[in-house]
Amino acid sequence: MTIQTSISSWATLVVLLCASLTHAHTVITYPGYRGNNLNTNGTIAEANGLGVAYNTKNGSLYYPYGMEWIYPCGGMPTSTNRTKWPINGGALAVQPGWFPGHETALIYVNLGFGETPENMSHPVVSPFQITGPTNNPYPGTFCLPQVPLPANISVKAGDYATIQVVEVAKHGAALFNCADIIFADDHDPEIQEVTRDNCFNSSDLSFQYMYTTSAIGTSGVAMVKPQSTLLALVPIMVAVFFGSFL
Repeated sequence: MTIQTSISSWATLVVLLCASLTHAHTVITYPGYRGNNLNTNGTIAEANGLGVAYNTKNGSLYYPYGMEWIYPCGGMPTSTNRTKWPINGGALAVQPGWFPGHETALIYVNLGFGETPENMSHPVVSPFQITGPTNNPYPGTFCLPQVPLPANISVKAGDYATIQVVEVAKHGAALFNCADIIFADDHDPEIQEVTRDNCFNSSDLSFQYMYTTSAIGTSGVAMVKPQSTLLALVPIMVAVFFGSFL
């Protein structure tokens, strides 16, 4: 187990990884993501139209759309290098714009429990929309300084879990990325301090909230129940409040 580096170090790593790639993806910068899944190879024809397919020639896998299209965790296996994360919830920072087409995107955050989670079925924040500066790849991060645990879930120090961030582009494609964590007491000195250097909201990113309305008729799908609307505001409200003191 190691303490993850700051967001600036991760940003440098991502730039180097993406320099030779046609496509790049989202990156969880705090806590550090599961591993390098910035891989796009093969063609759609070679994969027979699938997101992932077996290459019989050399035993490798084709990812014509990129690994991050694969559920769960963008095609990456469980990591043995886990970040300590507070048992009462902690921070999460994401670079959402390393993939073209993400001027607008929906963000979901969920948890899977155990050393190798069977699924990522525990939402921890209400889904929200980001609005970026351009439809081309762009730098910048958003920060949720206090991501809570799901309701009625309790953990103890030493328990394993995985945080999954899902980014849904406007055309409906979803990107998956994960960070493997080990829960620790809130005051454990090995938990990296959250500062404006490793968890911040870039000035060129804005946020929209999902809401429900009856104005579009009964065929409209309610994305968030009316009574949940205020809850949907909490993560960003906390982020803004947190940022004012950094």
